[in-house]
Amino acid sequence: MLVVNQRIKIPLKEFRFTFARSSGPGGQNVNKLNTKATLRWAVLKSPSLPEPVRRRLVARHRRRVVGEGDFLITSQRFRDAGRNVADCLEKLRAMLAEAAVAPKVRRTTKPTRGSVGRRLEAKRRLSQKKQQRRRPPDD
Repeated sequence: MLVVNQRIKIPLKEFRFTFARSSGPGGQNVNKLNTKATLRWAVLKSPSLPEPVRRRLVARHRRRVVGEGDFLITSQRFRDAGRNVADCLEKLRAMLAEAAVAPKVRRTTKPTRGSVGRRLEAKRRLSQKKQQRRRPPDD
């Protein structure tokens, strides 16, 4: 079970893992072992995910959603498949934790009278400074 927080828990049976040959270091095993892990998860059909979290996750990571709504994550950081699987799950957990936090609603505020006054006074001072730089008018 992938536990993101108290509300979001996804059973591991929803995930499909495939393995391929990794690029990068691996010594003698680099051309023999399939250590790169690819996690596929049908995010659009998953019953374990609340709808608002699903929408935010797909919106933030729409490049990872392929085909018929599968979410793809790959890992080839480590030299063995087991740790790459754990890395894929950790990446997904971090993405879900980020998407689980609802964005803060922005409320418009009115500037205070003092801040408006300070802004206008600064504009007046700058305008006067630039006027003093001008050439005096020819009479």
